[in-house]
Amino acid sequence: MVTKDEVIKEYVRAVIEGYAAVFAGAGLSRGSGYTNWKDLVRPLAKEIGLDVDKEHDLIAIAQYYKNERGTRSGINQRILNEFTKDTKANANIDILTRLPISTYWTTNYDELIEESLKTNNRKADIKTTQASLAENIYDRDAIVYKMHGDVRCPSKAVITKDDYEIYGVERPLFRTALQGDLISKTFLFIGFSFEDPNLDYILSQIRILLGESTRDHYCFFENVKQLDNESEHDFQYRVVKQEHRIKDLKRYGIQAILLDSYSEITEVLTKVEKQIKLKNVFISGSLTKAEIPWTDKTVKQFMYLLASKIVEHDYRITSGFGEFIGSTVINGALAEIFNSKYKHINEHLLLRPFPQLEVEFMNLDELWHEWRVEMIGDVGICIFAFGNKMDSDDNIVISDGMIKEFEIAKSMEKIIVPVGSTGGASKLIYGQVIDEIDKYPYLKPFLDDLINVTNPETLIDIIFKIIINQNAI
Repeated sequence: MVTKDEVIKEYVRAVIEGYAAVFAGAGLSRGSGYTNWKDLVRPLAKEIGLDVDKEHDLIAIAQYYKNERGTRSGINQRILNEFTKDTKANANIDILTRLPISTYWTTNYDELIEESLKTNNRKADIKTTQASLAENIYDRDAIVYKMHGDVRCPSKAVITKDDYEIYGVERPLFRTALQGDLISKTFLFIGFSFEDPNLDYILSQIRILLGESTRDHYCFFENVKQLDNESEHDFQYRVVKQEHRIKDLKRYGIQAILLDSYSEITEVLTKVEKQIKLKNVFISGSLTKAEIPWTDKTVKQFMYLLASKIVEHDYRITSGFGEFIGSTVINGALAEIFNSKYKHINEHLLLRPFPQLEVEFMNLDELWHEWRVEMIGDVGICIFAFGNKMDSDDNIVISDGMIKEFEIAKSMEKIIVPVGSTGGASKLIYGQVIDEIDKYPYLKPFLDDLINVTNPETLIDIIFKIIINQNAI
């Protein structure tokens, strides 16, 4: 049995390195208020004299209904009614679609994944038919494979035994595409019961092809709990059955994470997102005049080497292009990128220079605030260095923009590294951190160094100890 921390570590690696995928089942949509499979077919079963709570083969119930009615129009209407309802917020879907994952598979008919991708400013290429597999949307951010159809075309939804039996004839390319992804990507199965015949077939084929070389995938199971009025014998039977199910999934490389409650999934996904963001470092800094003992030369040396080392260790820098500091950061990052094989600018450097013209719907202060919120929201670590500027009377004053960035980072609970020894706004931020040091326990061993050390190389080593400690999971 794998632990939550093991899964977080491995899945974070898969996301960062670009081979992560999601497989969403009906359980994922339940958080938005949609029905599960059993409740979907419950009224259909009742209409033909069956009790869904006494049946295990829910696909057969849909088939029996179609046999009895001679048509599937009732099934189609049921799908439309249930999956076009208003929905409520779903934290798990929101996190999954914010993550830089490019591949989503689902057996669900609803449109929650594609709508959430759109909300998170990511363009989705939706695959619902075989023909759509051959068509690509330009500049897509993610592909959503809806292997059992879509609520917009309920007559083509896979739900009856007939649908499953002809799946290999009518939609063989979906099986082929999924088989390829299961071989090459690491999947997180979420809200999935593993009772789908299509997936069973695909997994068995992969096992035949790869044997014990099948890659690891991950899924969630909730520990079996004793029900009200349930006998101890029946409870223990369900415990044993779950244990066998989990062991059987290992044949296909699917490792189960046992949870006390499915509500813990949100906690796991939140940690995954946090760990991914910890690979993104925001450097906040600006400088008009160096403060003793710093000189223009040592400032440049420090910021250049810091940026270079961040890139060297495969982090990505985000910079708002602060005065004097921004250009030095860029030079240090680019030097490491160009001198290293296989490093690319877009993977290690994100420049977000502040807009200088007001737009119609907001003034410049509001625009800069939104800019900062979005920029800092995408990172996990914020480094504050130096921080002064010239006011309208040509006086050197504290950079209020850096203070604003600190307040935003603090409200978002980012990892904050105030390099107080560089003076300016950073020294003020350091003082505020000291006043609330219990909120920043990771800084306690480094407080003296952050305010006293001014040797560029020594200071960079200290900063990196803090950064590496945050990625130690």
